[in-house]
Order: sequence, then C-alpha cells, then structure tokens
Amino acid sequence: MKKTLSTMAAAAVLVASTAAAPVFAQTTPAAPATTAPASPATPVAPSAATTAPAVDASAASGTYLTQQAENQISANDYIGKSVYNANNESIGSINDLIFEDQGGVVAAVIGVGGFLGIAEKDVAVPIAKVTMTRDAANNNEVRLTTTETVDTLKGAPEYQTLADQKSATDSTNTSATTPATGGATSTMPAAGGATSTPTEPAK
Repeated sequence: MKKTLSTMAAAAVLVASTAAAPVFAQTTPAAPATTAPASPATPVAPSAATTAPAVDASAASGTYLTQQAENQISANDYIGKSVYNANNESIGSINDLIFEDQGGVVAAVIGVGGFLGIAEKDVAVPIAKVTMTRDAANNNEVRLTTTETVDTLKGAPEYQTLADQKSATDSTNTSATTPATGGATSTMPAAGGATSTPTEPAK
C-alpha cells in the first residue's frame, strides 16, 4: 500500500513539475527590433536556427510542447513495466524513476523479490544499466532490459526515499523516548553507550 501511494505521489509530482516548468521558465519578451525590409533581389539563406525541427526548438526555448518527438520517452513507458535480463526472464518491474534537481533521470527503482508486491525490495539501478527498445512489430511496445541478474539485485542494498529515511529516524527517536507502562521510564542506552537510570515518579 505504501509503495503504491509512493508511486502515485511520484507520478503526481512528475506531472505537476512537467506542467509547471514552462510557467517558471517564461521570460519577458524583448521588444521587436525594427529593421529595414530585405531587398527582394537578395535571397536570404536559412539559418540553422530556422531549419531545426519545431518540437526541439520549442523545448529549447521553454514554450509548450505540442507532441512527443521520436527521441522523447514518457515516464509511463517505464513505470510499471517489467525489466528483463539477458536470459529473457523478468527480474522485477519499475516502481519509480529518480530525477536530479535540474532534470535528467539518474536511476530506475526496480521492485525485486516477493510476490505481487509483498516482501518486495526496491533497488535503484543506474539508468545507464537499463536499456529501452521499441518493438516496431508490436505497436512500438516498450521493452526494458538490463545486464543485472535477480541474484545481484536481491543482494543489492534497498533503496530508501527521503520519506523512508525520515520515517526510520522518527521511529528510532520515538522508541528511544517512549516511557514504559506504569509511569516508570525504561532504561535505554544513551548516545555513546551510557545508560540512564530510571527515576521514581513523584508521589
């Protein structure tokens, strides 16, 4: 349930950041320069900027995209898809994508082990180790592969989000300061290994 909510939250953040990025990237347009019209007898050669595809030019200028280009991949093409090894065996499915602050995907979080998400472990595999191809014979269906093996991923450290790290820290702090039942405090090791002595409650 927690992983499903995390995945949904990540997808919502991805959609919101994609929709909001052009709004923040807009600048005040410069006043148009007034120039004399070119003489009809002098042909003007098109510059490299005017011959670039419209989709790439709009992406570079910060305006809205109107269609997906051939070299662009949707996060939906990754999230939820199975990842296959060299033996054509599914080793898990992608639960999340990790982006850097300034854009660019750093890793694909692959859920490995378990059954139907129960006892599953998330491993962040560097995106360079995940290969995406499209099957032209099957309606350009996305296929994800990696050189990693099931055993390698099961032995890899589990990936923890910032929320997971905070939750672990909070639960450690809470359990160390929780009083025992009956009003007496429990003896817990303090930082550095010393133990505190319980005190009698005031009567």
